Amino acid sequence: MFDYIYEWIQNLAFYLVIVTAVLQIIPGKGYKKYVQFFSGMVMILLMLTPILKLTGIETRFYDLYHSQEYEMERKEIEKQKSYFEDLDILDFLPEEYGQEEQKAEGDKNGIEVEEIQVGE
Repeated sequence: MFDYIYEWIQNLAFYLVIVTAVLQIIPGKGYKKYVQFFSGMVMILLMLTPILKLTGIETRFYDLYHSQEYEMERKEIEKQKSYFEDLDILDFLPEEYGQEEQKAEGDKNGIEVEEIQVGE
Protein backbone atom coordinates (compact mmCIF):
# COMPACT_ATOMS: atom_id res chain seq x y z
CA MET A 1 0.00 0.00 0.00
CA PHE A 2 2.76 2.43 0.92
CA ASP A 3 4.66 1.45 -2.21
CA TYR A 4 1.67 2.45 -4.31
CA ILE A 5 1.36 5.82 -2.54
CA TYR A 6 5.11 6.39 -2.90
CA GLU A 7 4.93 5.56 -6.63
CA TRP A 8 1.91 7.86 -7.07
CA ILE A 9 3.67 10.80 -5.39
CA GLN A 10 6.79 10.09 -7.41
CA ASN A 11 4.77 10.16 -10.65
CA LEU A 12 3.15 13.46 -9.65
CA ALA A 13 6.53 15.03 -8.85
CA PHE A 14 8.05 13.80 -12.11
CA TYR A 15 5.07 15.13 -14.07
CA LEU A 16 5.27 18.54 -12.39
CA VAL A 17 8.99 18.82 -13.17
CA ILE A 18 8.38 17.94 -16.84
CA VAL A 19 5.47 20.39 -17.15
CA THR A 20 7.50 23.17 -15.54
CA ALA A 21 10.37 22.53 -17.96
CA VAL A 22 8.02 22.55 -20.96
CA LEU A 23 6.38 25.79 -19.82
CA GLN A 24 9.81 27.43 -19.49
CA ILE A 25 10.84 26.30 -22.98
CA ILE A 26 7.73 27.60 -24.77
CA PRO A 27 8.45 30.97 -26.39
CA GLY A 28 5.80 33.65 -26.02
CA LYS A 29 2.46 33.36 -24.34
CA GLY A 30 0.39 32.21 -27.33
CA TYR A 31 0.72 28.48 -26.72
CA LYS A 32 1.30 28.68 -22.98
CA LYS A 33 -2.40 28.72 -22.11
CA TYR A 34 -3.04 25.61 -24.25
CA VAL A 35 -0.17 23.72 -22.66
CA GLN A 36 -1.37 24.74 -19.20
CA PHE A 37 -4.91 23.59 -20.03
CA PHE A 38 -3.74 20.22 -21.32
CA SER A 39 -1.30 19.70 -18.46
CA GLY A 40 -4.05 20.61 -15.99
CA MET A 41 -6.32 17.94 -17.46
CA VAL A 42 -3.56 15.35 -17.21
CA MET A 43 -2.85 16.48 -13.65
CA ILE A 44 -6.50 15.93 -12.73
CA LEU A 45 -6.30 12.40 -14.12
CA LEU A 46 -3.11 11.76 -12.18
CA MET A 47 -4.73 13.01 -8.98
CA LEU A 48 -7.81 10.80 -9.53
CA THR A 49 -5.81 7.63 -10.25
CA PRO A 50 -5.93 6.28 -6.66
CA ILE A 51 -9.67 6.96 -6.37
CA LEU A 52 -10.34 5.26 -9.70
CA LYS A 53 -8.28 2.27 -8.63
CA LEU A 54 -10.11 1.93 -5.30
CA THR A 55 -13.56 2.09 -6.88
CA GLY A 56 -12.67 -0.28 -9.72
CA ILE A 57 -13.52 2.22 -12.45
CA GLU A 58 -9.99 1.95 -13.82
CA THR A 59 -10.58 -1.66 -14.87
CA ARG A 60 -13.84 -0.66 -16.57
CA PHE A 61 -12.02 1.96 -18.63
CA TYR A 62 -9.35 -0.59 -19.52
CA ASP A 63 -11.97 -3.15 -20.56
CA LEU A 64 -13.86 -0.56 -22.60
CA TYR A 65 -10.68 0.57 -24.31
CA HIS A 66 -9.76 -2.97 -25.30
CA SER A 67 -13.26 -4.13 -26.18
CA GLN A 68 -14.15 -5.55 -29.58
CA GLU A 69 -16.53 -2.69 -30.43
CA TYR A 70 -13.83 -0.13 -29.78
CA GLU A 71 -11.36 -1.99 -31.98
CA MET A 72 -13.90 -2.24 -34.81
CA GLU A 73 -14.68 1.48 -34.64
CA ARG A 74 -10.99 2.34 -34.53
CA LYS A 75 -10.28 0.22 -37.62
CA GLU A 76 -13.22 1.78 -39.47
CA ILE A 77 -11.98 5.27 -38.64
CA GLU A 78 -8.46 4.40 -39.82
CA LYS A 79 -9.88 2.96 -43.05
CA GLN A 80 -11.88 6.14 -43.69
CA LYS A 81 -8.88 8.27 -42.85
CA SER A 82 -6.69 6.49 -45.40
CA TYR A 83 -9.49 6.75 -48.00
CA PHE A 84 -9.82 10.51 -47.54
CA GLU A 85 -6.06 11.02 -47.53
CA ASP A 86 -5.85 9.31 -50.93
CA LEU A 87 -8.61 11.45 -52.44
CA ASP A 88 -7.68 14.42 -54.56
CA ILE A 89 -10.25 17.02 -55.58
CA LEU A 90 -8.69 17.33 -59.02
CA ASP A 91 -9.59 13.70 -59.73
CA PHE A 92 -13.26 14.68 -59.79
CA LEU A 93 -12.88 17.70 -62.09
CA PRO A 94 -12.47 17.42 -65.85
CA GLU A 95 -9.04 18.43 -67.14
CA GLU A 96 -10.46 21.13 -69.37
CA TYR A 97 -12.27 22.81 -66.48
CA GLY A 98 -9.45 25.19 -65.60
CA GLN A 99 -8.62 25.97 -69.25
CA GLU A 100 -12.23 26.69 -70.23
CA GLU A 101 -12.64 29.07 -67.33
CA GLN A 102 -9.52 31.02 -68.33
CA LYS A 103 -10.63 31.24 -71.97
CA ALA A 104 -14.07 32.49 -70.96
CA GLU A 105 -12.55 35.28 -68.86
CA GLY A 106 -10.43 36.48 -71.78
CA ASP A 107 -13.29 36.28 -74.28
CA LYS A 108 -15.59 38.38 -72.07
CA ASN A 109 -13.18 41.29 -71.92
CA GLY A 110 -11.89 40.97 -75.46
CA ILE A 111 -8.34 40.88 -74.11
CA GLU A 112 -5.75 38.52 -75.50
CA VAL A 113 -2.41 38.00 -73.76
CA GLU A 114 0.55 37.70 -76.11
CA GLU A 115 3.49 37.79 -73.75
CA ILE A 116 4.12 37.93 -70.00
CA GLN A 117 7.39 39.24 -68.65
CA VAL A 118 8.36 39.06 -64.99
CA GLY A 119 11.21 41.20 -63.68
CA GLU A 120 13.72 43.00 -65.87
